[in-house]
Amino acid sequence: MFINKILVALDRSELSKLVFEQALALAKVTQASLMLLHVLSAEEEGSPYVPVPYSGFDYYSGVRAQTLEAYQEQWNAFKRESLEMLQSFCTQADIAGVTTEFTQNSGSPGRCICDVSRSWGADLIIMGRRGHSGLKELFLGSVSNYVLHHAPSSVHIVHLPVVAKITEVAQQTQSVST
Repeated sequence: MFINKILVALDRSELSKLVFEQALALAKVTQASLMLLHVLSAEEEGSPYVPVPYSGFDYYSGVRAQTLEAYQEQWNAFKRESLEMLQSFCTQADIAGVTTEFTQNSGSPGRCICDVSRSWGADLIIMGRRGHSGLKELFLGSVSNYVLHHAPSSVHIVHLPVVAKITEVAQQTQSVST
């Protein structure tokens, strides 16, 4: 199998650095080009999105307007920081001599990854998987599972290292207990 185009799906987690490093190493060996993709999504950790039910009363319209304005500022900062991450990875790849471009889309991460892969003609998708299971996966869904079942090309999943999983669980336990 020849690999000419690698789609690299990234989010703002620590795992994305590992995903990028593996994609860059493979691109160097195969002389493939990279497409770095970040999907703006309310489900992503760090997203400012907080669903607020509509009450139907105009009594709170002033409060809602202020809340909406603050949310818009947070969302714009989230978008800007995500673009900066993509630009940083793109610069690293360019320095390494790998042809790289990037895009940031909005929507359902799994669908966006599959759509970009299809339209760009990717031979391989490289993405991460945090290993959520049980209720967390039921409520949040699994982007990697969706992509594995719907991608038009081969998919390489990078797993969160065991040490990082232990640290993540410890941090979550600590934040719940405080």
